[in-house]
Amino acid sequence: MKKFKDMSPVARTAATATGVVVVMGALAWAAVPFYNWFCSVTGYGGTTMLADGESEIVLDREILVRFSAAVADDMPWRFRAVEPEMRIRIGETGLAFYEATNMSDKPIAGTAAYNVAPYAAGEFFDKIECFCFTLQVLQPGETVLMPVSFYVDPEMVNHREAKYINAITLNYTFYESPMPADNLQAGLQGGAAAPLTSDETVAIQN
Repeated sequence: MKKFKDMSPVARTAATATGVVVVMGALAWAAVPFYNWFCSVTGYGGTTMLADGESEIVLDREILVRFSAAVADDMPWRFRAVEPEMRIRIGETGLAFYEATNMSDKPIAGTAAYNVAPYAAGEFFDKIECFCFTLQVLQPGETVLMPVSFYVDPEMVNHREAKYINAITLNYTFYESPMPADNLQAGLQGGAAAPLTSDETVAIQN
């Protein structure tokens, strides 16, 4: 195989273009999880923070939390918030559920990107557990309930801008992701896809 410097100008250009396409494809595949990680540790762009546990302080002041859901144009899922909103005390742990249905005839893996509005609330909206932390896999026609537990950090009332916020909207958008290898292998063998853990999804009980 010729070294890059020994190639003709045309060959070098073609090799460079191919490399750029491969790198851009890899970056696009990793974009959603990387963006989620970056924003979750910084609160950038209205993205929520990650919490180790429940808040030790609960204030008397209440705040309205709204729940929004969307899917990418090429994502064959139906996705919605079970309850459109709830009112909780600042520092109190809330539990909300989203419902997703795979409308296609094949297993689909999905990753949820998330943020809150207004942006100033992002660093004070703390998630304890969330379906968005893991890849979700739904079988054809499967419907699941996916929980998210959270609280609004009491420090918000001391922030020069965020202290005036009386309502927060939590939004999730699902994007299709590459299918995990174990699920693909199960499909090739004619068996069921690898089961999800209880931390990933909660199946609807009949």
